Amino acid sequence: MSRLKAYVPIPSSQPPLAKTHAVRPASALWLALLLMLLLDVGATGGCSRGEPYVPPDLFYLFATYPVGKNPTSVSTGDFNEDGFTDLITTNISSNSLSLLFGNGDGTFKDQVKIEVGREPRAIALNDYNGDGRLDLAVACSGSDQVAIFLGLANGTFGVGQRYEVHRTPVSIASGDFNSDRKPDLIVALRNDKIKVLLGQGDGTFVDGVLYEYGDTPTSLAVADLNQDSKLDVAVTNGGPMSSAVSIWLGNGDGTFRGPADFRTGKRPLGVSFGDFNNDRMTDLLVINGEMDTLTIFLGKGDGTFEIGKEAGADAGPVFGLARDFDGDHLVDVAIVNIQSNDLSILYGRGDGSFQYPPMNYRTKGGPFAVVSVNMTSREGQQPGLVTANNGAGSISVFLHRGLRSAHTPPVPPS
Repeated sequence: MSRLKAYVPIPSSQPPLAKTHAVRPASALWLALLLMLLLDVGATGGCSRGEPYVPPDLFYLFATYPVGKNPTSVSTGDFNEDGFTDLITTNISSNSLSLLFGNGDGTFKDQVKIEVGREPRAIALNDYNGDGRLDLAVACSGSDQVAIFLGLANGTFGVGQRYEVHRTPVSIASGDFNSDRKPDLIVALRNDKIKVLLGQGDGTFVDGVLYEYGDTPTSLAVADLNQDSKLDVAVTNGGPMSSAVSIWLGNGDGTFRGPADFRTGKRPLGVSFGDFNNDRMTDLLVINGEMDTLTIFLGKGDGTFEIGKEAGADAGPVFGLARDFDGDHLVDVAIVNIQSNDLSILYGRGDGSFQYPPMNYRTKGGPFAVVSVNMTSREGQQPGLVTANNGAGSISVFLHRGLRSAHTPPVPPS
């Protein structure tokens, strides 16, 4: 798979709608009565049996801000320690990061640009030098490096070390893989490898193991999947020979056991976690680039998973995250769709499936990533969402209507 540099819209391949024909009044009445008797459409929120499901409209597009060219990720943190959430994006075509300081009301200050290596694709945040401030580890796919940036007191970053990682890092995550209480890194490389870098606690790293496995890794994520207090890794393989998510169980010493593969939909692009059936075991959310689907794998608590359940998304899903957006204690999913230029919210049923249809919100061109955002450090605040719009060179801020009703409405920038 070639490196991503720019969003190119792809025409929809959906078939045209079938023509409808007029129905005589008597036939229409008979048909309505028959449907009421035979259909049992799942309904929530006060809908009676037989009524179509209408998803709640919980978000609204509040503001859009320019960032660098072709952003591929967006992350959150309080970088200047003022109690307000800030944002940072990786901009693959301008070789930069964009740092936006938050005002706590959904608005953000103008971007601060940070020059990095060639084609920054993904970022992992942690305190890598133990000074209490967030630092950055950036996967620079064009220069085959991981670049470290150390947090400064004013919320900006100083340049740290750079580490060669063979070829085309596309995804990166942090965690303590060798149980020394110092954050490490794991990187997915496009040439069918994953690489571990072991943190020394002072902002530097040494080489860990290099594993060669899979078929064109596209993303990775870290969690304890078998409840042994050791971090494990899930890696999506987007190549045509695989279409699977690989589970690497950690040994707690910086190494991993041989992976187990679970078949996904075609060309999986992203993996993240959630508890979709409320059994307190970690499940997988995989976004499939072809056929416009997502796959839910319900975890068994031992690092293995049930056969995946597929659900539909809009055109060109790229990335998704799990969270309870409507307060019913069932996990929902937010997905960005690069071809249909929208953000989809799928409301969970609590069994690994979702209500249909989803609620879709229009974004700017080519949304490629999404992150959940609490605008301040206050507890109980309803989350907003921020999308990174690859085709438009911007981010879009979606506020939760619960946030608007609970506080004085913020004024969007002109």
